Amino acid sequence: MKHYSPTDYVNWLEEYKVRQKAGLEARKIVASFSKRFFSEHVPCNGFSDIENLEGPEIFFEDELVCILNMEGRKALTWKYYAKKILYYLRQQKILNNLKAFLQQPDDYESYLEGAVYIDQYCNPLSDISLKDIQAQIDNIVELVCKTLRGINSRHPSLAFKAGESAMIMEIELQSQVLDAINYVLYDQLKFKGNRMDYYNALNLYMHQVLIRRTGIPISMSLLYLTIARQLGVPLEPVNFPSHFLLRWCQGAEGATLDIFDYIYIDAFGKGKQLTVKECEYLIGQHVTAALYGVVNVKKVLQRMVGNLLSLGKREGIDQSYQLLRDSLDLYLAMYPDQVQLLLLQARLYFHLGIWPEKSFCLVLKVLDILQHIQTLDPGQHGAVGYLVQHTLEHIERKKEEVGVEVKLRSHEKHRDVCYSIGLIMKHKRYGYNCVIYGWDPTCMMGHEWIRNMNVHSLPHGHHQPFYNVLVEDGSCRYAAQEPRLPWDTEQGGLPRQLFSGPVSKDRASSGWSPGLGLWPARKGPRRSRLVGRSHLKGFGPLRELGV
Repeated sequence: MKHYSPTDYVNWLEEYKVRQKAGLEARKIVASFSKRFFSEHVPCNGFSDIENLEGPEIFFEDELVCILNMEGRKALTWKYYAKKILYYLRQQKILNNLKAFLQQPDDYESYLEGAVYIDQYCNPLSDISLKDIQAQIDNIVELVCKTLRGINSRHPSLAFKAGESAMIMEIELQSQVLDAINYVLYDQLKFKGNRMDYYNALNLYMHQVLIRRTGIPISMSLLYLTIARQLGVPLEPVNFPSHFLLRWCQGAEGATLDIFDYIYIDAFGKGKQLTVKECEYLIGQHVTAALYGVVNVKKVLQRMVGNLLSLGKREGIDQSYQLLRDSLDLYLAMYPDQVQLLLLQARLYFHLGIWPEKSFCLVLKVLDILQHIQTLDPGQHGAVGYLVQHTLEHIERKKEEVGVEVKLRSHEKHRDVCYSIGLIMKHKRYGYNCVIYGWDPTCMMGHEWIRNMNVHSLPHGHHQPFYNVLVEDGSCRYAAQEPRLPWDTEQGGLPRQLFSGPVSKDRASSGWSPGLGLWPARKGPRRSRLVGRSHLKGFGPLRELGV
């Protein structure tokens, strides 16, 4: 009902019919995905049927959510594809909203709205809305007003109505507001900068900042800025190097100001007010006056996405590269002509094997990216030519493929393959559960991939079986078999095979590190075992699992 206005007239019978029709259409499409894409991930052109649907998109999304919320472990295949479709639909809608937001005039300064779009894009399956986040901030503002009333019962900020954009010009009155904000945020609500887990993407998502009451300088500053502006204090964002700050003007209105006419507020450091010299002490270096200047919404979002991009590059080998892909999408939505990031995106698609193996859609997308780079910067001819050559070779290889080879593990030439499709495994180091859904007698990736992933550092290199494993987080990985300790006596005779680490074959799910391992998650003799429904929570479509 949250999508309906109480004042609108709604023909509920007709509305029900439209909703019912959309629900049936949604289920029909979800069911078709299992038949069409049982042997691969959904290609980018696989969502074309959804984009062409008639009727309100919200009804279609609602049906997908209903599928995901089905009780227990029923309809796991439907849930798997419903999740993928919902992820895609919401990200497309959010990206379009962000692009429209970025077209607003420069004086449109809704920093919070832009930050929420970033939050939503990186967490499309979470229920995040600007309205809900604003409501939580309004609750904080109410607490600040109560504190402010104890400081000055006649303070003009107390008379502000919700949504009113008015500013207080007297410095003393502004100071009283900031004192009240500091007390409520840091003393009463216990917000603080996250020094213990600084490099965590959750620190950049506004809904998580409000839930966990911690963040990094830029997210804490946006929260502080939003509260202060609602109470009439015209703080401004400063894109200070290594430590985002806010500035508070102390000069007379209309006067010519320089950097010394401002006090700088460190929201990460409990609202501490700093001078120019103290700002330099904060980061341990002298900076030019230009770096104390105010920045617009787009620059603030650029820094937020830049932080996410850096975190995406730092992802460990047990993680997917989804954060890197999402942050690249966001950055290129704001700055589509960034050559180095376009090159990174092309390499991500090609070298890390993000594209589905049997789809040309993303292969052609790589070519489009490379052609765009060549137009922007002819100096990148060497790198572009190299990637184009290998992309075209990939296309030619796919054209030569006429069908799926049926491999029998019982065949003599496959005697080194120790594990069967359907075995549930557990990662040696990271402890995640996975299931084998395919294998190759030797590594079937290209020479560049083998070199980039350092496969040659393994004792048997690429001349050993490699397994496709589906992890419970939905990612797919390509893991090498390395028989160093075939039995683990500490596990009560449980047969265990050491693997050399999960390596992404499909969605760049991880990096490479020799010496990692997988072992069967359940005790018992090694054998081929089909996976029953009771073991498949989070593992994806049954048909991909060999069932």
